Amino acid sequence: MRVKLERSQLYMARQTAININSIPIGPLGIIGMPGCEALTDKIDSYLVKWRKTQAQEHAETIAFYGYQRDTYKINVSIPRFGSGEGKGVINESVRGYDIYIIADVFNYSCTYNMYGMTVPKSPDDHFADLKRVIHALSSKPKRVSVIMPMLYEGRQHKRSARESLDCAMALQELVDLGVDNIITFDAHDQRVQNSIPDQSFENVMPTYQMIKALVNNVDDLSVNKDHLMIISPDEGAMQRCIYFATQLGVNLGMFYKRRDYTKIVNGRNPIVEHQYLGDSVEGKDIIIVDDMISSGESMLEVASKLKSLGAGRIFVCTTFGLFCNGLDVFDKAYADGIFDRVFTTNGVYQTPELLSREWYVSVELSKYTAYFIDTLNHDMSVSSLLDSASRIDKILTEKGLK
Repeated sequence: MRVKLERSQLYMARQTAININSIPIGPLGIIGMPGCEALTDKIDSYLVKWRKTQAQEHAETIAFYGYQRDTYKINVSIPRFGSGEGKGVINESVRGYDIYIIADVFNYSCTYNMYGMTVPKSPDDHFADLKRVIHALSSKPKRVSVIMPMLYEGRQHKRSARESLDCAMALQELVDLGVDNIITFDAHDQRVQNSIPDQSFENVMPTYQMIKALVNNVDDLSVNKDHLMIISPDEGAMQRCIYFATQLGVNLGMFYKRRDYTKIVNGRNPIVEHQYLGDSVEGKDIIIVDDMISSGESMLEVASKLKSLGAGRIFVCTTFGLFCNGLDVFDKAYADGIFDRVFTTNGVYQTPELLSREWYVSVELSKYTAYFIDTLNHDMSVSSLLDSASRIDKILTEKGLK
C-alpha cells in the first residue's frame, strides 16, 4: 500500500518522511565509488537524519529491518595489481539490499600505481571500476541502481560516419550486468536512453537548485522581461533554456555556431563564429544556461559577444564544470569584466582552487539526490521530484521576485 499525499505535500517530495505506508524494497545500501566520497557522505548524513524520525511506528517490524542505522554506506574496495589491473571487493553482506552506487567518472584527482608510476584515473578507468563493483555484488542485492551525475561518454551520443556509440554501449553494459535503474543529471542528449528502451532511466534536471543558488547569491537580481534574459550558447541547449525562461517569465535568445565543414579538428568541425539571434540584450542581466563547461572557450566567447552587444551582468549556469584547460582563462575573463559569476553543481569533482575563486558558486546536489534515494527505496513515484515548477515559483515569491 502506498502513502496518499495532499497536494501541498507533493511540494518538496520528502513524502517518505511523512506517515509511511509503503515498505522499503529492502535494506538501504549506498556505495560511493572512489572520488565520490564527499558527495556520498552528505547524502548519507541526510538519510541518517531523516530516518531517525521516519516510520518509527514500524521500526521493529521485519519489513523495516535495517531501516534506521548510523550509516547506509557499504564498505567496498578496489585494489590494484602492480600492472594496473584491478578488482572490486564487497567487504560486507548485501544480500536482499536495495543498493545505490554513486559514481563520478570525471574525478581526475583519483590515482593508482602502475609499473611504479602514479596514474590519474580517466573516465574509462572509473567506468571499469564501476563495472567491477557491480559484478562483485553477484546479483545478491534485491535491486541495484547507479547514480552517475554526469553521464559517462554523454557527449558521444550519436554517430557521425565510422564512429563508436560509446554512451549507448556503456548503458547497455550496465543493464547487462544487472543494473535496474540509471539516474543521471542533465544528460547532454537524453535520447541516448533509447539504447535501453526497456530499462528505467531518469534524467534529472537541477533547475530548481540552480535558480535557488542564483537568487541566494545575487541580491539585486530583477526577474522580469525588462531586466533579465536567458541565453542559449548554441542550438543544443535550447530545451533547457526554454524551461529556464518559462519558469522565470523572461525572454530567450540564442547563439548558433557557424562551423567549417571542410575541416576536422580533434574529431569535430571547428567553430568559425558564434552568431546571436534574439531580442536586444542592451542593459539587461544575462543568464547563460548549458549542461556543461568543458574548456570554457565557447562559453567565454559567447559572454564576450554579449558584452559587445551591451549586456549588463552575465551569469553562467551550467550543471557541470570540468574546466579542462584550467582556470586561468576564466580568471582573466572575470578580471576583464566579461562575466560576473559561474554556477556549477558538485556532481563532478571540484578542485580546491576552483572553490576558492571569487567568481565561482557551487550548487549542492546532495540533498536532492538523497530525496531520490529515500523515495525510490520505498518504490514510490518520483514525479513530484522531477517537476520543479512549484518549488521555483515558491522561492521566487519568497524572494519578492515574482
